[in-house]
Amino acid sequence: MPLNWIKDALKPAKSHKLDALKKRQQANEKSLTSSLSHTLSFLKSELGTSPDFVIREFNEDSEQTSPVAVCYIQGLVDNVLLTDLIEAIITENSSQATLKLDAKEAAALFKKKLPLGNIKVVKAENELVQTMLAGSAMVIIDGVEHVLAVSISGGSRRGVEEPTSQTVVRGPKEGFTEDISLNIALLRRKLLTPHLKLESHIIGEYTQTKVILAYIDGIAPPEVVEEVNKRLRAIDTDSILESGYIEEFIQDGAFSPFPTILNTERPDTAAGALLDGQVAILVDGTPFVLIAPVTFFNFFQSSEDYYQRYDISTFLRVVRLMSFLVALLLPSLYIAITTFQQEILPTTLLISLSAQREGTPLPALMEALMMEMMFEVIREAGVRMPRVIGPAISIVGALVIGQAAVQAGLVSGAMVIVVSFTAIANFVIPYFNMASAVRLIRFTLMILGGVLGLFGIIAGIIPILSHLVALKSFGIHYMMPYAPFYKSNMKDLLLRVPWWAMKTRPSRRTASNKYRQAAHQFPESSVQKGNTNETDSQE
Repeated sequence: MPLNWIKDALKPAKSHKLDALKKRQQANEKSLTSSLSHTLSFLKSELGTSPDFVIREFNEDSEQTSPVAVCYIQGLVDNVLLTDLIEAIITENSSQATLKLDAKEAAALFKKKLPLGNIKVVKAENELVQTMLAGSAMVIIDGVEHVLAVSISGGSRRGVEEPTSQTVVRGPKEGFTEDISLNIALLRRKLLTPHLKLESHIIGEYTQTKVILAYIDGIAPPEVVEEVNKRLRAIDTDSILESGYIEEFIQDGAFSPFPTILNTERPDTAAGALLDGQVAILVDGTPFVLIAPVTFFNFFQSSEDYYQRYDISTFLRVVRLMSFLVALLLPSLYIAITTFQQEILPTTLLISLSAQREGTPLPALMEALMMEMMFEVIREAGVRMPRVIGPAISIVGALVIGQAAVQAGLVSGAMVIVVSFTAIANFVIPYFNMASAVRLIRFTLMILGGVLGLFGIIAGIIPILSHLVALKSFGIHYMMPYAPFYKSNMKDLLLRVPWWAMKTRPSRRTASNKYRQAAHQFPESSVQKGNTNETDSQE
């Protein structure tokens, strides 16, 4: 059956394809020896003849001092810090009669010489390999059972740039990068509080990807934090290359077209979500940070809404919601009305549409499906084409093909207008994953409208609404604050009241710190006060 793979995925796994790798790792969970040659032989057996695996040995022929070796992966370490480390080793090794120090003394010695980089003691063979692959230089001293791991990770990385997928007119222009350490620093700069907690996970048997769960203690509900941690710990896979992997493993509603986790590459958006009681999941190797739990209305809010006047922000939110309805329903309504319910249209408009469709060979449903698919192909081609010619292909392709289709009599001019306006309205939605859900559902409603008319559209909307009401995101109702109803959350929904009126945070279960600011924050003009006092004195 075609759904057998779903049943197999839901069954408890009796065996895992990664058992062999786990057994190998368990075999390597043995303590290191004090022999330098034995440790180097182990590293060579694990990494083979990799050209980026470098071993630097010092004083291997000297009788006065013990041999020392530094092992690292070229390209994963900072060259400046590596030079400082090697100079410290050469200086101390030549000044000491012997360098047979224990791990604590050696660590203290190098900490004095290295102003940067954390130093820890590695005791197991598997930890030795994983720590070096994470960007640390391993200092191996002959006669010392433990190895020193000096964290000097670096190499070529992309710097902080303006986000490309979530641009704003007013607001910070910095975005997350692929370096998780830099992303944490960007988040720390926004939230200078010790209550910002970071919990680390290592996921992926082969990739060993670092995943950080960030939340503000006292604001984020403890049960939500525990649930996210539980789902992260339950992931057992061989690779995590992007945060989309994590999203599919931990999201609610696995078969729902609506996203239950929000992703952003803006540090200010992530910081604002943490201040509202949500949690953020940072994944090494991607600039997109996951935010949970979310509601349906979070996908129509932009960080720019909080940087400009509340009346403008409210107007833009209404425009986004109207654009959502247009992108979802306009093609299906046009198909249903022109095919079945023509009496709804005014007589003049009906005559105009009938004159346009007089020479078209296809029914309205096939006409709309063809134009929608054509636009999807043009949009995908614009994304995949080289950046220099991609926009030109999209614009010219849409104009030329649309005009030629109308002149050839394949489609009507009204259909081109409907499809074009629908596509533009779809781009108004701030988050791409919600816009993609609208694109999928739109085709279903178009087919229902072309077969059953307005009754088919209503028959499609009812189960969609039922699904939205039943959907949850980490225990939070997706349609909150409408279902269930929370009056306090209405201040930051479709309407965005002024900041001085948003005294409390959005209601998401329980949290000890529900108040974001003191009462009576209404701005009062000192000039008006002075004029009033002056008038009173004159009287």
